[in-house]
Amino acid sequence: MTNLEAVPPELDCRDAPSSAVEVLQPRDVPLGGPRAMTVRRTLPQRRRSFIGAWCFADHYGPDDVSITGGMRVPPHPHTGLQTVSWLFSGEIEHRDSLGTHALVRPGELNLMTAGHGISHSEDSTDDTRVLHGVQLWVVLPEVLRDVPPAFEHHVPPVTTLPDGQLRVFLGSLGGVASPVATFSPLLGAELRLHDGARHRFAVDPAHEHGLLVDAGEAVVGGVHVRAGELAYVPPGSDALEVEAGAGGGELRALVLGGAPLGERIVMWWNFIGRNHDDVVAARDAWQAQLAAADPEGTAAPGRFGQVHGHPEPHLPAPPMPTQRLLPRS
Repeated sequence: MTNLEAVPPELDCRDAPSSAVEVLQPRDVPLGGPRAMTVRRTLPQRRRSFIGAWCFADHYGPDDVSITGGMRVPPHPHTGLQTVSWLFSGEIEHRDSLGTHALVRPGELNLMTAGHGISHSEDSTDDTRVLHGVQLWVVLPEVLRDVPPAFEHHVPPVTTLPDGQLRVFLGSLGGVASPVATFSPLLGAELRLHDGARHRFAVDPAHEHGLLVDAGEAVVGGVHVRAGELAYVPPGSDALEVEAGAGGGELRALVLGGAPLGERIVMWWNFIGRNHDDVVAARDAWQAQLAAADPEGTAAPGRFGQVHGHPEPHLPAPPMPTQRLLPRS
């Protein structure tokens, strides 16, 4: 998914030290067009920019596509990151410049590594009636941010808990490990708990964690977290205890985690670099491909490759801000 904001803000990517659970509120961001599908963005924000290497979280739906038109994201570029697509309902068609043509379905991981550069598109399918899911980004560490682009699909098994279910799509949790390799220590899992149930997971005390609530209500560290909110749990504990708030129905949430990033980055539009010049170089390379586009609007070969088979032209990059982008940590 792309960030379709016409004037992407420069974000102060500095996480304030904390020893207590923080609840991050989402902000509504339209994905463009007169019938725009609106997403709820909890990362990044001024209050907190990262959870481990997780740097971006868009939560959307349940969305009646007959009203909004669904997801329509033409080909666009990425650098220095990975995208994680996770659905609760609906179906999304993915195309990328590696030649991948895949479907994103509920309970299945689609992981795209941008590395040095990739372009892709995402569109809800004609069969989709209700679209509901999450799009996440992961920062690639400095030493690996220019790896070749790649795409991986994985269907994690459902693990039955005494009080719910768990699907671990990255890292390990509750004695279950994903076979998908990551470039830094990461955790990604879908958790479901019965109304009023409580579960305690052993976790790495050096890692920070987040709980993005999709349905129901959670209690984490004595703090109530409502649907759409993201709870941040700082490092320091060897256990993560999650309770489904009684009377709120079944809890469905994503558990995210990882080692604190500890790097300074610049994140602007769909690019992640380490300084202003990295972003300018990526934008210039993308715009150069668009300038050499064929009559159908297909970008010429270059750093980001071409997406074939999509009916719409590739997206141009927004203008750069007038001031230099400053790296943050």
